[in-house]
Amino acid sequence: MAASVVPQRAGSYTPQVPQPRPNLTDDYERWYTEASPNNRMLLALRSGIDTEVTWALDRLCRLCNNEQFLLRAIPGLTDALFEWPDWYVNGGAEECTRMATLFSLPPELELKRRYALESLFVLRNAALNQQPNADELAGHPRTRTLVLTALHRVRPRSDTTMEFMLYIIELFQAVSPALILPPPQAPALANPITPLQEILAETSNRSIIIACLATLELLMTNPLNAPHLHENSPALEVSLRILPLAHDKVMLDAAVNYLYVHLAYPPMTKAFLLHPKMPATLRLLVSVLLSEQVEETVTFEIGGPVHTAPPPQELMRNHELTKDELDRIISLTEPERCFEWKTMFVSNPDGELTQVDFWSLYKDTFTPYQDREALLVASEVIKNVTLVFQNAQAMVLPGPPQRFIVRGVDRRKDDTALLNLKCMWSECVVGPLASTGALYEHVLEEHINPTEGSEATCKWATCNHPAMPKPQLRTHVLTHLPSSQQPPRDPSQSDVITLPSEGFPHPVPDPTTRPPPPPRTATVSYKRPTVDPPSSSLTALLCIRALFRASFASSDAAPRVDEDHFGFPGIIEAQDDAEADLERSGGTDSEKEGERRGRKAFVGIRHLLEGVRVRNETLMGWITEMVDAGITGTTS
Repeated sequence: MAASVVPQRAGSYTPQVPQPRPNLTDDYERWYTEASPNNRMLLALRSGIDTEVTWALDRLCRLCNNEQFLLRAIPGLTDALFEWPDWYVNGGAEECTRMATLFSLPPELELKRRYALESLFVLRNAALNQQPNADELAGHPRTRTLVLTALHRVRPRSDTTMEFMLYIIELFQAVSPALILPPPQAPALANPITPLQEILAETSNRSIIIACLATLELLMTNPLNAPHLHENSPALEVSLRILPLAHDKVMLDAAVNYLYVHLAYPPMTKAFLLHPKMPATLRLLVSVLLSEQVEETVTFEIGGPVHTAPPPQELMRNHELTKDELDRIISLTEPERCFEWKTMFVSNPDGELTQVDFWSLYKDTFTPYQDREALLVASEVIKNVTLVFQNAQAMVLPGPPQRFIVRGVDRRKDDTALLNLKCMWSECVVGPLASTGALYEHVLEEHINPTEGSEATCKWATCNHPAMPKPQLRTHVLTHLPSSQQPPRDPSQSDVITLPSEGFPHPVPDPTTRPPPPPRTATVSYKRPTVDPPSSSLTALLCIRALFRASFASSDAAPRVDEDHFGFPGIIEAQDDAEADLERSGGTDSEKEGERRGRKAFVGIRHLLEGVRVRNETLMGWITEMVDAGITGTTS
């Protein structure tokens, strides 16, 4: 219907009057949604004319996605939308399925099926987007009939039926939060649980599985509907199959929520303890907690300041003439004696010594032997330096004060580590040898083998070992010699020595009497959760806790409802003292067997529970209690 147009005279000017903005998101005329029985879309929907019906459903599919869309605003719209879905569930689906097995659907049948899908789509969106719509549909007499008929007669085996049944299940979910189901002995057509379970057992469609589990979870949350739960229900088996799919958070959440509703009913909890998949289910539930926890590593120092001694350094000292070297040099005459004495020095382009030091060292070395050979004068000693070391040069550095030096030479250095290779046998004056093996050969050839008799005494330094046979003495001498190789250092061993306090003397004569120093590293590192666990983890923890309560029902480890244990949300507690006494006594033989299997399963997951950390102290106390119970079960 086109709007009227007022003709304009050529050349005339008409001022632009701002028009009121439409109140719809798709910018169509306001009167399409007028709250009256002669509404344009309602009349088109009831006209039976294909073009009009197609136009009306197209508009409604767009409008129902708006949260302001209300079914009650257009009287008669709800009844009109039920016409095509009712046709589909009362024979249309069967006819479409039969026709589609061999040939494509006739155009008129395909159009009717499309009308059914679009009408149901509008009802489903309206119920999900606005609570008044859900209340109106919940009280409408045709809603329950449509849903029950569709659940019992239509099976999601093709793409079209899958889409239709998905809308039916989601519509049912939106209008049944407070629905009380008829008793199990009621007529089968009045019970929606059985067809929902059958659909779960047959379908592999992800969306339908999620919708069915969510609907069943919503229905079974009402304690009055708990008698419809069954220990071998297909919904339970589907939930157990979904638990390993931790990457699919939506499916996992639906499965865990239904599993908790199932286990919240005490008879189902006791029956599940005998289920063959119960131990694996417990492991998967704990794995959900571990996979979704977010942790950070916290490190802090608990010790005081650490004081260490400076690391030992390899000391070098000036070379001193040995007895053999001195005896050989003093037997010479000057200036050969002075030349040989210069072996106490080495050539060093950067080294320098004062001329006074040269003369003093020469004089101190040969003064005791000047009766054999007269000493050279200082000038001769200094002059001989340049003869022995060609790069050495005596010079005077300007001052004040002036310095008389010899540049290009330095004192010969001896490594103190080589002193360990010096023979310490009594009256032996042999200097350091090249290696430990050479020192051992020297001791054998010079001190042990030449002795007469079959026994000899160890004369190494201050050794007081009594006489022993020579073979034993050869072995005993090895205890005095240094090791040819340093023992390997542990990678964790530090190069420095820790002192008890700052300024403590080091080294000390008896290190064993030194007070124990503080530890080098006193760092404590642990992991802690940074955020609260998501809803799926909390629900998984409730499932674990329900199974724990049932497994330890007859022991003191089971949580009770008292001032210290507030119980579990959603779990029906025993109201009768006689029932409580029966629960504590262990119940029937099957219940006792279930408790035994449950305790064994909790012992098996104790190592996994030890890795679970929850920021909430109360929930973490649940974990600790279950870990302690697992330890008790192990020791018993």
